Amino acid sequence: MSAESEQAERLILLAQRLMDAIQADIEALRTGNPQGMRSLDPEVQKLLLMYGREVQAVDTARSKSLPTELKKRLVGATGKFREMLGLQQRLLTRMRNASEGIVKAVADEVQRQRAPTVTYAPAQAAGRYRQTSVPMIFNGVV
Repeated sequence: MSAESEQAERLILLAQRLMDAIQADIEALRTGNPQGMRSLDPEVQKLLLMYGREVQAVDTARSKSLPTELKKRLVGATGKFREMLGLQQRLLTRMRNASEGIVKAVADEVQRQRAPTVTYAPAQAAGRYRQTSVPMIFNGVV
């Protein structure tokens, strides 16, 4: 087996392992349990680094000499990997938007409740009411 074939096999194997982790992430997000995401595991982070190094080391000129069957498997694995990454990203974006919306709604309600009641006082008395502070929202990662 040539070095290029071995590298392609390693890429396919790494992509499969990463797809398993991403699939677990997708299931965790769909069930509303973002703490159960496997991609936060240090082992998966190492796999991602290894995959990145392997992809950068690919020589496209030499990879053209790969057997047709191996090329098809590599293209299929990377295509499915990209598709799953896209789905994971969409789910993460939805979760982030929902949680930020909830935080904003709570902050708006707190501000509304802290606001002074409006009275029918003369215009001179209107300056005596002090403005309430606006709550600060921190953008956190889900």
